Amino acid sequence: MIRTHALTFAYPHSATLQFPDVDVPQGAVLLLKGASGCGKSTWLALVAGLVRPAAGQLVVAGQDLNALISVAADAWRASAVGFLPQKLHLSAALTVTQNLQVAQWAAGRAQDAPAIAAALAALGVADLASRKPAQLSGGQAQRVALARAVLQKPQVILADEPTASLDDEAALDAVHLLLSTAQAQQATLVIATHDARVAALLEPALPAAMQLQRLQLQRPV
Repeated sequence: MIRTHALTFAYPHSATLQFPDVDVPQGAVLLLKGASGCGKSTWLALVAGLVRPAAGQLVVAGQDLNALISVAADAWRASAVGFLPQKLHLSAALTVTQNLQVAQWAAGRAQDAPAIAAALAALGVADLASRKPAQLSGGQAQRVALARAVLQKPQVILADEPTASLDDEAALDAVHLLLSTAQAQQATLVIATHDARVAALLEPALPAAMQLQRLQLQRPV
């Protein structure tokens, strides 16, 4: 779940970003829309505990993020939040399996080969475990990055522009992949995008059990 109230964030020498309130229940989908520069990535960073708000209330997966200090925030994020960035940030020097092992290490977890194998299998890329990112197609790399994001079975999945630079067929595949993964893990899913296709792709693909909410952000004036 994600709940915010009077949430703001201030960059130095810039207008303060003021965000509408949201109350997203566990297992629901939030479509976060808005043009470039309106604060979508900042909102995701706030929800992930990567930055602290200037003011306002922010509760994610039952945790009041304002009450966490930096070290505790890192530990909480590693277990509670799965993040699929627009730039996938797979280490070029490591194999697919090793990229997921790094995620386990970052979460303070012991190496768990069966968990890695299960995550890759669930996303249809188990046969790519020994490849390096340069040997993957764009769609394969996105599946690997999503496997890495959900490896710890997070309560919240954040996807930043997951359909950017994808053709219509690949964009539909990406939306289906995110929905099916969130549903399987009973996670709250946030899709941040300025891609007008996503809403049209999302609604008919949405499982009946998953509630859809929308949050439209505006550029500060």
